[in-house]
Amino acid sequence: MNPHEAGNPPDAEQLSHPAGADAASLPPPVVVLVETQMAENIGTAIRAMANFGLKELRLVRPRDGWPNERGIAAASRSEAALSSITVWDTLEEAIADCDLVLATTRRERDMIKEVIGPDAAAGRAMAAGAAGRHTAILFGRERIGLTNDEVVLADAIVTLPVDPQFASLNIAQAVLILAYEWRRAITGGALPFSTYEGGEAATKGELLGLFEHLETALDAAGYFRADDRRAVAVRGLRNIFGRMGLSGGEARTLRGVIAALEKRPTRPHKEKGPATTPPRGLHHEEGASEGTEPGDGAA
Repeated sequence: MNPHEAGNPPDAEQLSHPAGADAASLPPPVVVLVETQMAENIGTAIRAMANFGLKELRLVRPRDGWPNERGIAAASRSEAALSSITVWDTLEEAIADCDLVLATTRRERDMIKEVIGPDAAAGRAMAAGAAGRHTAILFGRERIGLTNDEVVLADAIVTLPVDPQFASLNIAQAVLILAYEWRRAITGGALPFSTYEGGEAATKGELLGLFEHLETALDAAGYFRADDRRAVAVRGLRNIFGRMGLSGGEARTLRGVIAALEKRPTRPHKEKGPATTPPRGLHHEEGASEGTEPGDGAA
């Protein structure tokens, strides 16, 4: 692969439709840790990879060797990534089958090499994967990072917009950021779940029932003290509740609250009107659970 071709950023069409491939099925980048000093840092990096779907880790001359009990414990059951680990004698060997290599560093290097951010790095990796090419992301030693001789093997440098007064990141933190950007790119930023909607929206009949129930209760409590202002107050209250976008369950819960304030043991009719007195002999609990039906609770 031509290094200059690898360094060119993909266009918007490549990122949104990478070579016709399903983005979620693209091969993720390989993470390469060079001469990591602490096994625990390897383990936490593995955990960060697993969080965001990076599956392969290559270690170049880890100081404490591998496998390592402390590193495995720090990985916190990230079995898939743990099982992928391979150990290499040289960086050149570790990246020999990769077409796009990105080197992470916080320091400016005395060489002409393109510098990109983590989001652009994820886009490059997506475009490479869609073309059937493999990407490796290099991370250096805890104390000094990557050497210039190692950075020169890369097609581009990846750096982060950190505070220059405190620019050093833990290895796992750096892996986590790059892994997050990869995941965000392949999913289009989609979250695993959305705002809970609370069921179907309340019908107009349910809203009118709530309004009438509330207004009846407020009449009984003496809230509307001036008849000539009652219509204005009613419109204001209806407008407030109308803007909320209540679900049917929420409307019923509010009517249960009103019924409780009225000290009525039964829930009101769902469509409209105030709560009614239960038939003689009806057990108290049969109508007092308005707020406990599935979907009505606050949690």
